[in-house]
Amino acid sequence: MRIAILGGGVTGLTAAYFLAKKGQEVSLFEKENTLGGLASGFKEKNWNWYLDKTYHHIFSNDRDILNFSREIGFKEFDFQSPKTACLFENNLTLPLDTPYNLIKFPLLNFSERIQTGLVLAWLKYLPLFSTYEKQTAAEFLKNNLGKKSWKILWEELFRKKFGKYAENVLASFFWARIHKRTKNLGYPSGGFQEFINYLEKVCGHYNIHISKGREVGIIKKENGLFKINDLEFDRVISTLATPLTIKVAAEILPASYLQQLNKINYLHAVNLIVVGGKKLLPETYWLNILAKKIPITVVVQHTNLVDKKYFGNNEVLYLGNYVDVENKIWNMEKPELVKLFSPHLKLINPEYTIENQISYLFKSLWSQPVYDENFKQFRPEFCTPEKNFHIANLDLTYPYDRGTNYAVKLGKQIASYIN
Repeated sequence: MRIAILGGGVTGLTAAYFLAKKGQEVSLFEKENTLGGLASGFKEKNWNWYLDKTYHHIFSNDRDILNFSREIGFKEFDFQSPKTACLFENNLTLPLDTPYNLIKFPLLNFSERIQTGLVLAWLKYLPLFSTYEKQTAAEFLKNNLGKKSWKILWEELFRKKFGKYAENVLASFFWARIHKRTKNLGYPSGGFQEFINYLEKVCGHYNIHISKGREVGIIKKENGLFKINDLEFDRVISTLATPLTIKVAAEILPASYLQQLNKINYLHAVNLIVVGGKKLLPETYWLNILAKKIPITVVVQHTNLVDKKYFGNNEVLYLGNYVDVENKIWNMEKPELVKLFSPHLKLINPEYTIENQISYLFKSLWSQPVYDENFKQFRPEFCTPEKNFHIANLDLTYPYDRGTNYAVKLGKQIASYIN
């Protein structure tokens, strides 16, 4: 059976590997010149490792990617326990990565801290209940932790992550974030692009045809076969973002089905990477920004997880945001973002300067689906109304957030689904 896979990210490559192992004839199409999708990276001449275009790590319980890496012979991931913290109003930075830090948290009284700890423990160790899909995270947190806890700890986190959709996000998303998180974080030797390049070579051993730098046009169907760039296939798996899948499959999927998929809301990622001799965060790896006045979702000091020696002895900092197209940040170019962020970074560290350091800007469309009622009702599944046309993109990892572990899991699942 001839199978076409659209998209050369981790899901597409994993699906190609497992399908080829079953003896299928697989072709993979990627419009970019390099594979990896949202996990792709780049490398400068004086760097030994790739740098991810968007910040990534895995958790110690991410068994899908860990087991898969062992299966294909990729070297183990290195695990560490870096510090994470939150930046509140008035430049108050507090660690919240252990139960002990929560017990000491000064912005809630003792009973509120205990209540918060008990509810988080409940979410951590108990399974996903159907009731989580019947209420929003805002409702759940206000009802179970209190309005004060919502205001101080969670409201701005959700607003930074989901913007105007913050109070529509389902409690199931919050459960997944708490349930999956671990203190130990892992990172592959060489960067995630090194893992992807290795997987590409493994796919080559199975005679998978990989076409890079060529965009897939509108898919046709003639005589029971799908036509992609003048090639014919028995089945198609789209790992493309749902809006892109809608575009390429516009002539083979029913209009009513496409209209349903179009009801899903997405936010887009804007990542400014700063590389230079200065470090913004001396010890903290991950800093959630809960201060409303700072227009940044998260600050990630990558070189507090990965040694700077791999990047020419330079410190690496990610400044990440999730925005819609109406947000001014989406339309800003790199010099404008540097100017916008500079005074806010000085609030975090007065000795830090961004202007004289090298920076890179990467923007990714549709990188964050909004897990609201619309998503629950209209999200795609493997099967579509068109027989033998399948969707296997990161929308299907719900309630878990996108990530390389779930990309691997999804690729393996769709390969098993196809006979």
